[in-house]
Amino acid sequence: MSYSVGQVAGFAGITVRALHHYDEIGLLVPSERTHAGHRRYNDADLDRLQQILFYRELGFPLDEVAVLLDDPDVDPRAHLRRRHELLTARIEKLQNMAAAVEHAMEARKMGINLSPEERFEVFGDKDPEQYREEAEQRWGDTAAYTESQRRAATYTKEDWKRIQAEVDDWQERYAALVSAGGQPSGEAAMDLAEEHRQHISRWYFEVPYEMHRCFAEMYVSDERFKAYYDTMRAGLAEHLRDAILANADRHGS
Repeated sequence: MSYSVGQVAGFAGITVRALHHYDEIGLLVPSERTHAGHRRYNDADLDRLQQILFYRELGFPLDEVAVLLDDPDVDPRAHLRRRHELLTARIEKLQNMAAAVEHAMEARKMGINLSPEERFEVFGDKDPEQYREEAEQRWGDTAAYTESQRRAATYTKEDWKRIQAEVDDWQERYAALVSAGGQPSGEAAMDLAEEHRQHISRWYFEVPYEMHRCFAEMYVSDERFKAYYDTMRAGLAEHLRDAILANADRHGS
């Protein structure tokens, strides 16, 4: 079985002109020609073309591709391992690029006007808008959500650093409280619950105690929120819910 230059160009998604060029420089010389001089490619030619296109995709110039394919000292198994290593490295690079783009897109939606470097500096591997979709679904048409978007759009890098530092500090202290056996109805837990409410009110939108109660129930009923808090300390989501409810009761709500 052999194939015309047009068929091969169609198979490989390249131009006939490219195949002519590969022939002219000796990179891919078709195994057969018709009586009229037309190029015909067999399966071995297609295998070689596949390897050429692989290395071209990785950015190798054609002269280096020729050396890689024609070196008699290259072990075929070593050659395959090398291709696998290059492909794995390329995949990792693309995944990292995709993650950076996703962070940039999410931050832009939230109104975080920071460069990619600044966003990673502030948030690390955390998604600053982890629950944006959930918030939009639940409260997208509310004044509170609109206010949070308005405020977020005005914050500088230093503001976001301060917000994240407050979150990290609160999480550390609450996890320590749970580890020490502090009760949700205890003064310390209720004070931390109040601090949690005030943090949201200060940076995003005003949180009345009744709304804070709703948040508390969501932190346990929604698996995403529960996982977020329980990663700080096992059982912390339920503990925080009870502390928020106790704090709301303490303030007469």
